[in-house]
Amino acid sequence: MSVEISISKLVQGLEPSATLAMSAKAKEIKSSGKTVYDLSVGEPDFITPQHICDAGTAAMKAGYTKYTIASGIPELKKAIAEKYKADYGLDYNTNQIVISNGAKHSIHNVFFTTIDPNDEVIIPAPYWVSYAEIVKLSGGIPVIVQTKESDNFKMSPAQLEQAITPKTKMLLLCSPSNPTGVMYSRLELEQIADVVIKKNIFVLADEIYDKLIYGDNKFVSFPTIRDGLQERTIVVNGVSKTYAMTGWRVGWTFSPVNVAKKMGELQSQETSNPCSISQYAALAAITGSQDCVTEMLNAFKQRRDYVAKRIAEIDGLSCPEMGGAFYAFFNIKKHLGKKIGNSTINNSEQFCLELLTQKQVATVMGSSFGCEGYVRASFAASIDVLKNAYDRIADFVS
Repeated sequence: MSVEISISKLVQGLEPSATLAMSAKAKEIKSSGKTVYDLSVGEPDFITPQHICDAGTAAMKAGYTKYTIASGIPELKKAIAEKYKADYGLDYNTNQIVISNGAKHSIHNVFFTTIDPNDEVIIPAPYWVSYAEIVKLSGGIPVIVQTKESDNFKMSPAQLEQAITPKTKMLLLCSPSNPTGVMYSRLELEQIADVVIKKNIFVLADEIYDKLIYGDNKFVSFPTIRDGLQERTIVVNGVSKTYAMTGWRVGWTFSPVNVAKKMGELQSQETSNPCSISQYAALAAITGSQDCVTEMLNAFKQRRDYVAKRIAEIDGLSCPEMGGAFYAFFNIKKHLGKKIGNSTINNSEQFCLELLTQKQVATVMGSSFGCEGYVRASFAASIDVLKNAYDRIADFVS
């Protein structure tokens, strides 16, 4: 007699990460001996800077391989607080900071600490693939506000106000955006902030791309916009994107003391502390020379300009200005319904799968970001990889 362990209804309804699924598919094709141009994952292709790696090695040699405080080592909290003060003029005490296993874990901590069953969280679309799923796991209800390419995929104050109900607990705001790379201006954030204060809701500000800003765009940390916002905003950030440290898994939150205390207690029960070695490496990243950040940003700027030019040259593709982050979110609607190779392309998932199968270019379907008819392609790859990838994309759609 065979017995099968049943899966909980909560997890049965969980969608897998589309970015990781496409990356896995790309690796599968690569293992067959084919060259794959992988633009699917939001991961800098740079090696973690040497002084940061050296700090990790030194931490191991010094014996910093034991449990730390569940919410993170005091030295790292102090360094993070000082950096946000220096960069954005925000005052946070170390008891308002929780270090976690990456920014995604930090977002999990926020929702599981603040959301009760059926609380609503407003999420402008397109949105990062994990936002809505983590809200659902926490028992909350994601309320998706659809934005338009003609509005640069930005949610208007009127849209926000219309989406708010008596059940609304929080707005999730990401600027620069994953997947679009668009940024809200200070004026636009002020208008959003006025609605937040008027309607007495809270904000999760995902600021993981705050150092990846291009052109004349200026990053503005959301709590600085209006008096009183700091008390109703939880900021998420980390070292993954800025310092090419995705695998080290270090993120953090700034929040009111009562929230930080409970997030630390939640983390103590779920994961204990973040990796001790990674915390000391992150400390070196934040307190050490920032020349590596400038060097990587300059490379990303060059890649951003190259990708914008290539997309503009390909018939039937378009995308908004990429003010930050390292993604192009391009419109493929003119190619839907067409036959490409032996397949008729009816949606973004088919487009991405056929592009990967026929041309060995890995991207992610816009439907996974809540926006059908678009494709996300990371430009966190070398110019050579991008050139080959966009040559193949142009050939694919022609």
